[in-house]
Amino acid sequence: MDFDINNLENMMFDYIDQFKMLLSQDTWKNVLLNCTKNEMLVLLMLYRGSDVNMSQIAEYLNAPLNTTTGIVSRMEKKKMVSRIRSEQDKRVVTIVLTESGTKEIANILSVFLDYGQRVMMSLTNDEISLLSGVIKKIVTIVSQTKTTDKVVEKKIRKILID
Repeated sequence: MDFDINNLENMMFDYIDQFKMLLSQDTWKNVLLNCTKNEMLVLLMLYRGSDVNMSQIAEYLNAPLNTTTGIVSRMEKKKMVSRIRSEQDKRVVTIVLTESGTKEIANILSVFLDYGQRVMMSLTNDEISLLSGVIKKIVTIVSQTKTTDKVVEKKIRKILID
């Protein structure tokens, strides 16, 4: 099969058209409850690892600490997380899920698990094995691409002032 970039583009848009229902706001409005991608990632991190500090969240999101602080502050206002100061060292602050945050991530996970279970039950063992291999290959290729992308130098534009 010859590789044709136009065919790849058409295939990509066909898949997007087929999946747009799954990605629509109507499908997820009750599940995600206005969560951003980073808020979702923080919820998942806390759900899996109980309490963490701001530096760990920043590293996990691959974001600067000031950006992470804003994300956690918004989540705190939504009552999804709480900041807890250490009794031993008041400088140490950990971020923990609130009861509301725990319920929210549990609801989100149950929806995703339901979709995943429906898909997996409809596939044969061979199809599951093939799908797993394809996904691993895609992740490997994309990961390698990220690390080998050339760093683009920012050009400084000089403005002459008379």
